[in-house]
Amino acid sequence: MLEGMRSDLRTVRIDPRNPHLCRYLIASMGSLPEERLRVLFLDPARSLIADEEVQRGSLAQLAIYPRTIFRRALEHNAASIILVHNHPSGDPAPSAEDLSATRRLEEVGRALDVEILEHIIVTGTRTYNLIEGSAQVRPRGKFLPFFLRSHPDPADETDALAQRNAETAMRRRILRRQLLGNPELFGEPAWDMLVDLFIHQSRGQPLSMSALCITAAIPTSSAMKLIQRLCDAGILERSLDAHDGRRSLVNLTPTIAHRLRAYFAEGAE
Repeated sequence: MLEGMRSDLRTVRIDPRNPHLCRYLIASMGSLPEERLRVLFLDPARSLIADEEVQRGSLAQLAIYPRTIFRRALEHNAASIILVHNHPSGDPAPSAEDLSATRRLEEVGRALDVEILEHIIVTGTRTYNLIEGSAQVRPRGKFLPFFLRSHPDPADETDALAQRNAETAMRRRILRRQLLGNPELFGEPAWDMLVDLFIHQSRGQPLSMSALCITAAIPTSSAMKLIQRLCDAGILERSLDAHDGRRSLVNLTPTIAHRLRAYFAEGAE
């Protein structure tokens, strides 16, 4: 499955915000028990040249090894790179070490004419684009997004709680699948699809038909038939991607999204 996802990335222009890239990184790194640093090497057209693991261990050690990263970038004749590392804790917020290491590497990259396009932090359920988000964060032990608002909105708090609980539920389901295997015995592909869709819609991220088939962890043909059944039942709805007419997006219907919000606001299963 991972090899197929990696092959798909080689056929498109790499965008750090692309949901396919995010899903690939979550699938390949989200459940790792230790921190690892990977680098995606890109050509001037942002096509993927190589995807390599360059370090294991805390990002606090990263300043020791910039030569490894940029030596490989120069060997690949890469015009830009994307740094990727995982947070086994499940918290995607960048640490002070993450930010300082990224700044140091950006300085080295500018000197060598190799752009650091993004630094993506990966957990079991989500990704965080550090460079894109750094203008909206502030230091306080960890760097966390902050928003100015006079009074908290209870509806927003319920939405956030439901999203967190859904993410916890999905993380546990992925762990169960990894530990027990046998998806034909323990899998619930329809429910996995609904939970994943709820999480993505809560984040405002679209989910394609092909990505949803991967979530189901069953043969693609079976997953597509299941999606059609869910659409026929009024649980899901399909639409064409406004930016790519060849791509189908899948959403929860408003009624089902509302019910799942109420369900996950009560707990994480």
